[in-house]
Amino acid sequence: MPPSGTSAVHEASLSAIALVESFRKGSLSPVEVLEQTLERLEGARDLNAVALLDAATGRRMAEASAQRWREGRPIGPLDGVPVAIKDTGHVIGWPTRYGSATSSDRPATEDSPGIARLREAGAVFFCKTTTPEYGWKGITHGPVSGVTRNPHDTALTPGGSSGGSAALVAAGVVPIATGGDGGGSIRIPAGFCGVVGLKPSYGLVPHAPAPLGWLGVFGGMTRDVADTALLTRLIAAPDARDSFAAPAPAVDYLAEAEKGVAGLRIAVSRNLGFRGVVDPAVADAFEAGVQALGRAGAVLTEVDLDLTPLRGPLDVIWRAAFAATLAPVDGAGLQTIEPELLELVVSAQELTAATLQRAQDAARAHGQAMQRFHQSHDLLVTPTLPLLPFAAGVNTPDKTRFPDWYDWTPFTWPFNLSRQPAISVPCATVGKLPVGLQVVGPMFGEALVLRAARALEKAKV
Repeated sequence: MPPSGTSAVHEASLSAIALVESFRKGSLSPVEVLEQTLERLEGARDLNAVALLDAATGRRMAEASAQRWREGRPIGPLDGVPVAIKDTGHVIGWPTRYGSATSSDRPATEDSPGIARLREAGAVFFCKTTTPEYGWKGITHGPVSGVTRNPHDTALTPGGSSGGSAALVAAGVVPIATGGDGGGSIRIPAGFCGVVGLKPSYGLVPHAPAPLGWLGVFGGMTRDVADTALLTRLIAAPDARDSFAAPAPAVDYLAEAEKGVAGLRIAVSRNLGFRGVVDPAVADAFEAGVQALGRAGAVLTEVDLDLTPLRGPLDVIWRAAFAATLAPVDGAGLQTIEPELLELVVSAQELTAATLQRAQDAARAHGQAMQRFHQSHDLLVTPTLPLLPFAAGVNTPDKTRFPDWYDWTPFTWPFNLSRQPAISVPCATVGKLPVGLQVVGPMFGEALVLRAARALEKAKV
């Protein structure tokens, strides 16, 4: 259901699939839908979720789509659907600013792979969404974009780093917005904003440029599982710019999502070994989601996973990745970036090649262990996050309890290290605030992950 709170949040509009059906029937026009989208965007200005607005381009694309529908020749399954683009992806004619003053204002000359697939499917581009500088942390604020806010309560953060995208989806502005996930950057804001966010398996969706190595993947957020299934099918297509991309899967994710969870072996971990971090209200909401999966026929098993030793390797890989990302920036440019990001980059100077290699070896060993784990368990479920959304504009709600952003996100980044697919789907609310449940699958097990997410969605916990 659409959020409510201190923000001027509108009723959620139709899903992408429903919009296309309306275009097919002629009951709606892409031009009409874009104008309504722009009106909703104006009403959601207090979210501060937009990094770039180009209504003129959106109107041209919507009119071209409307003409195709009038002629009975739509080009793809998103023809005419407005899609918001996170400002870490390249869109022809728009600059990619990464939320940083150190970036170039030169317009991109080509779309990033996933964005190219969306353009080919007929999506209408009209805006870019906010991100912290270079997507470096799990919330969305920075010196260039300011503070992005949660549509359920504008005093709170939407999470990040795809926080602008999640906020626009949750506020009913768009049915689909893109994101990137290197440590939880799709699932964190999906959890805090009460939308669906899938991190695909590394290699399923071509991704370039990819400064985070195998950690970062391209994906997006939607308001329902069916739209996520459609989006996954569209963006999981070959692109020569990513030499690690797998062949396009012959999987109908939409059909697979409807198969239910009866008989699936689902492991349940309430904390992945990070004891004492889960707030009681979140634990209760997670339990409600787990029980819903059990009622739907899943075979549930409590497991005792301890992933706490991975915090050190993640820290090493993260620092090295952002030091490399910002290596081309000169001294004057470095003085403009967020102090905490500069501190992270400077701290990476102490890392040795051997230290980085050991961290990568630990990540690979973790990935191998999780593949063995999935020989006995089809899926794993955890809370998406251990806590409810906290105050907007801070990196961590409690510096003593959670020194860094990845200390309050301990359930998301382990599965970037292992490269597995993982989805956040709303499972309950605490007051007016959503709580997400995370479903993790084996490599290239997106169909299984979507089945569990859809079963939870149908249960309406």
